Amino acid sequence: MQKVTILCVGKLKEKFYLDAAAEYGKRLQRHCRLEILELPEQRLPESPVQGEIDAALEKEAAAIREKLPKGCALVAMCIEGQLLSSEDLSRRLMRFSLEGKSHLMFLIGGSFGLHASLKAQADLRLSMSPMTFPHHLARVMLLEQLYRAYQIQEGTRYHK
Repeated sequence: MQKVTILCVGKLKEKFYLDAAAEYGKRLQRHCRLEILELPEQRLPESPVQGEIDAALEKEAAAIREKLPKGCALVAMCIEGQLLSSEDLSRRLMRFSLEGKSHLMFLIGGSFGLHASLKAQADLRLSMSPMTFPHHLARVMLLEQLYRAYQIQEGTRYHK
């Protein structure tokens, strides 16, 4: 059984996001060992300058690197990443498994994204859409797509 870790910068607070994430987490228990880790987002002023943003992203990247296990497949969620269909994502998860990568690590950055060095380090840079979404919603969307990917692998009717 694959281990899937979703490492998120920022904490879910809104009940509707918490409920949705909990539901997909429960559904995923049959398919993988799911772990969700939350790291604090660096505090920035109301209107930060680019240097402040870069420094915050670097601090968040350092905290993320401390949590990265050796040998995992690293997937950075970022808007400039690759667009995959649900079927393609399902095949990619299966390919990671066949390559001996039994631990998948998905990174979701905070409101300013992920540091460029983490994106460069990733085995896959994945985009949900060219549209911009709140990073809290991205967690729920990723959980749903992971559940869908496993359902596709099993051939169930969830994915029509």
